Amino acid sequence: MTTTEPALSLPRQIHARLREAIIRGEYPQGHKLAETRIAEELAVSRVPLREAVPMLEVEGFVTSTPRRGAVVSTWTSRLIHELFDLREVLEVGAAGHAARAVVRGVATDELEAALAWSQRVVEDGDPYRIAEASTRFHEAIVAMTGNSLLQASMRSVSGRVQWLFYLTSALDVHDAFHDHVELAAAIARGDERMAEALAYSHIERDRTPSFAVLHPPA
Repeated sequence: MTTTEPALSLPRQIHARLREAIIRGEYPQGHKLAETRIAEELAVSRVPLREAVPMLEVEGFVTSTPRRGAVVSTWTSRLIHELFDLREVLEVGAAGHAARAVVRGVATDELEAALAWSQRVVEDGDPYRIAEASTRFHEAIVAMTGNSLLQASMRSVSGRVQWLFYLTSALDVHDAFHDHVELAAAIARGDERMAEALAYSHIERDRTPSFAVLHPPA
């Protein structure tokens, strides 16, 4: 965090810590988030914890029921395919819009920075940071569109996108990074059609392998 960034409130700090723990598998799918135990683990009271849990639910990390409380969400077959479908709807169009934005004079600085960070973390080999950087790259493309509703839609699923990237980190991250390089180049050239085609192929190529990782054949 830089000195110019505001400090997170305690509920948001708890949210960030639980979010990372869920992504890393410290709280596995289907696991009940026991309020008392987690409050003790994080050395916080139950009040800010109760404020943090709804944030996780909005992002799709947990589901809450009156009797069971908060339970870590499960990656069903349907959810995997729905997320890939949604990514195609959001990101393919966003790639084309970003390329058009470049033609209008929008800078690619944020996209280039995200790509550079991706390269560093791929070289370091930390699966969590790779998933985080890959998600940031796709968010940067959406940000270039300047479309606030599109950005809000992306933010609503970016947590689950990062979670999926982490769970499927056994897939070739170098291939994914190469896709990012080509996609960023097409956007920087203002090549709308190529950007859309590359975004689609990048997403669709990982659909079946991701499904196989999360739901391996018996």
